[in-house]
Amino acid sequence: MALKDLLVHVDNSRQSRARLDAAIALAEQSEAHLVGVYVIMHPHIPGFVRSQIGEDILRQQSEMTRAMTEAAETNFNEQISRAGISGEWRCVEGAPPDALALHARYCDLAVLGQRDPETEDASSAAEMPDRLILSLGRPVLIIPKVGEYPVIGERAMVAWDSSRLSTRAINDALPLLKKAKHVSVIAINPHGGKEGHGAVPSADICLHLARHGVNAEAQHVFADDVNVGDMLLSRAADQSIDLLVMGAYGHARWRELVLGGATRHILQHMTMPVLMSH
Repeated sequence: MALKDLLVHVDNSRQSRARLDAAIALAEQSEAHLVGVYVIMHPHIPGFVRSQIGEDILRQQSEMTRAMTEAAETNFNEQISRAGISGEWRCVEGAPPDALALHARYCDLAVLGQRDPETEDASSAAEMPDRLILSLGRPVLIIPKVGEYPVIGERAMVAWDSSRLSTRAINDALPLLKKAKHVSVIAINPHGGKEGHGAVPSADICLHLARHGVNAEAQHVFADDVNVGDMLLSRAADQSIDLLVMGAYGHARWRELVLGGATRHILQHMTMPVLMSH
């Protein structure tokens, strides 16, 4: 499967430019169509509060929202025109996870941003990108909240635990892995059993990748005293990885929120773009 259409979430956060640049670079690389989606989220204002705000303030807020939307649209159109790629702009209203999911289900990959607690952009809902990852049914590429990522996927790492989720993630990432110059598949604390790894952890999945033209290196490490998320990020940094591929929320989300987990840790501390599937 090739990437034919991508979706990128555009907003007014400090990260939006890097996210759009990354999406355009991927669209150029894959000769894909790029859909930019801007979500206007209207906060619920109780009637008694609305009556005290005044129509002038509400009108000013509406005009500001319209101006910001138009500026984002102009920038998007200029960027895709400069890059010479096919694209289209969509402006929708609603809650970001629901609005984005409605459009992203008709694309091969959604490009989103890491949650940034310091952003002032109302469209960056607290439940993003987690809820969209869980509900979309498509792979999601998450761009860190700081830094620029003009090159994504030249050096890729797959977090492999032989689960349904990691199996799906590696399949979803195949269009990018095929173009990579280096791919490593790493198993952290691998175990045997009917749902575990074979005699040589990561070897079987690397053989599968080889049949798809991906020359992948099998790796595994035992480190019971180290957080799995920390180990993945450490190994990725050591190998100058620019794309991490992994399944998302192997445990119930409430359990990861309470006890912690690799998905939650990576979403909070990522230092490179991460492709996640659920």
